[in-house]
Amino acid sequence: MIIIFLILAVVLFLAAIQLSKSPTPNAARNAGFLKIGAAFIAVIAVASSTLIQINAGQVGVKSMFGKIDDEVLQPGLNIVNPLYQVTEFDTRTQNYTMSIVHDEGEKQGDDAIRVLSKDGLEVILDITILYRVLPEKAPTILKTIGIDYTDKIVRPLSRTRTRDVAVYYDAVALFSSSRDEFQAKITKDIERDLKARGIILEDLLVRNIQLPAKVKESIEAKITAEQESQKMTFVLSKERQEADRKRVEAQGISDYQRIISQGLTKELLQYESIKAQKDIALSPNAKVIVMDGKSSANLMINDK
Repeated sequence: MIIIFLILAVVLFLAAIQLSKSPTPNAARNAGFLKIGAAFIAVIAVASSTLIQINAGQVGVKSMFGKIDDEVLQPGLNIVNPLYQVTEFDTRTQNYTMSIVHDEGEKQGDDAIRVLSKDGLEVILDITILYRVLPEKAPTILKTIGIDYTDKIVRPLSRTRTRDVAVYYDAVALFSSSRDEFQAKITKDIERDLKARGIILEDLLVRNIQLPAKVKESIEAKITAEQESQKMTFVLSKERQEADRKRVEAQGISDYQRIISQGLTKELLQYESIKAQKDIALSPNAKVIVMDGKSSANLMINDK
């Protein structure tokens, strides 16, 4: 845009010079207007070139003739030398995903990290890196790395550190018991290396761990066996509780019978028999009482 304004100013100035050579009466006055317009446009172009707008979440780094200034331009309007070239850096959180799923990561196709575990098996990892640029380190990054720091530093460093750490874990441990420990270890290593280059690692997410098919089948078989074992333990426990219940119930019945048998004397039975016969005799219903011939109790009959 600045170049266009400058070209327009030069064109108007040349037109003014050409018009001033014309013999017409108003030529000189019109040429003066053109020169004023050219000067005004040139001033606007120069003034606008000294104002640089930095958007929110970004910082600017100034450079001139290959020399990079250490001063960082903050978001908003900044007045700079028109000869400076300003490179903007995004200081917001960025993410870089490496995934086996096509079109999910930054790279097209399969971009997952393939590592060798301690037991020599190939494990496939999907990882997402969350990071941001330190604003005050933007000039250093431009000097030592450039604006493509993601491809030059973040991606290769993350993949290398992940492979370096994975060799200390078995494949099954990576998938299960040591997954959190493995993630914490690679996070610590990558965070240290990125910080030394002016980049802050905010988080590292191990999104998926894919084991070889045979290992996965053996893990599933083991899990199934453990579930069956737990189920059988539950069944046995339930049966044991039921046996205990029946044992307690039988013991209660036995105790009841023993107590009753101890209290049933001959005299008590004779007394209960007399009471029963009396109740029958007092009943208004017709009745026939058959005695066993052994009882000494009297027979009572209600003639009503």
